[in-house]
This record gives sequence, C-alpha cells and structure tokens, in this order.
Amino acid sequence: MVCTLNRSPARSSSQLLAEQTLQALREQGVTGESVRVVDHDVRPGVSVNMGDGDAWPAIREKILAADILVLSTPIWLGHPCSVTQRVLERLDGELSESDDQGRPLTYGKVAAVCVVGNEDGAHKVSADLFQALNDVGFSLAAGAVTYWVGEAMQGTDYQDLDNTPEAVATTTKTLASNAAHLARNLRAAPFPAA
Repeated sequence: MVCTLNRSPARSSSQLLAEQTLQALREQGVTGESVRVVDHDVRPGVSVNMGDGDAWPAIREKILAADILVLSTPIWLGHPCSVTQRVLERLDGELSESDDQGRPLTYGKVAAVCVVGNEDGAHKVSADLFQALNDVGFSLAAGAVTYWVGEAMQGTDYQDLDNTPEAVATTTKTLASNAAHLARNLRAAPFPAA
C-alpha cells in the first residue's frame, strides 16, 4: 500500500522503496502487488465501506486476501503523510469486523513499513504506524521497517540516488525475510479465539 501524495505516473520515492521491498519479498517466495492509494477514490471515514463510489472496499479485499501488508509512506512535517492517515482510519473499520470465532479479520496478518523523507523522523513515523497497525490486529515481525532519510535541510530525494545505500538494501531484505517467516508461521498456527 503506497501512500505517496503523487498520482501515477509521477515518480515517487515511497513507490520505489515499496517496489524494492516487494522484490525482496518475492525472493522469499511471497507474491504481491503495489496499490498507490491516491490513484483511487478512498473516502474519509472509519468504516469498511463509505458508500457509493468508495474505492476502499476493493482495496480492503486485497488486504484481507494477503498475508502481508506493506505500508509505504513519506514523512511530511515529521509525520506520516495524510494519505497514510486516511489508510489507518479506514483500517480502523476492521475493529468492527470479525471471523466466526470473534477474531478481527486482520489477525494472523503481518504488517511492515517503508518510510522515506529528507530529514530525520523515520523511527517516530514507524513507531506511530506500528502502534496503529497493531491496534487494528496486524502482527509485526522483528525488523519490520526499512527506511531512508536524507541529510537535514537538504533536498535529495530517495528516487534520485544513483544507487540504493547498502544499509537500506540490507534492512529491506531483513524486513522481507522476517515478515515472510512470521506470515508463514501465523498461517500454520493462527491466533486462538479470545
């Protein structure tokens, strides 16, 4: 789930890091797709369906069919961007949904986070997202974030780097390996009913 503010086909650092993460997940035998949220009419609200024309129900179906949700966001003013906040608000609707054993439909699903920005804040943003994703039922593997932040008060964008920094590439591979491992284990041994 790419939460860039840029509609397709505009370039996006959040999209690039998400694609690199999806590639690392493919190397772990995981298949998936990228959805750029701003390309869809996702209505504001905290329900799973906000009415006629709301694109969230179709996106939600993809989330519920997947074992792993990767949420990729830019940092704006020290926070996840507004598109990310909208996704979290829509995921809040899952608190009203449950399976036949009373468990949220997101139980047994793994979440991971990608963060890009031009100043520090990746730890704060990932902490905010981790808490929100866990609140709505997702599990987080060890090392469930990959990020890149440029030097403070500079204008370098991740997508404009000549090469992916080795630390980012290694962290992305760790995220993929651990998320895939946890997802396989949760599929084999689901959480018990409350």
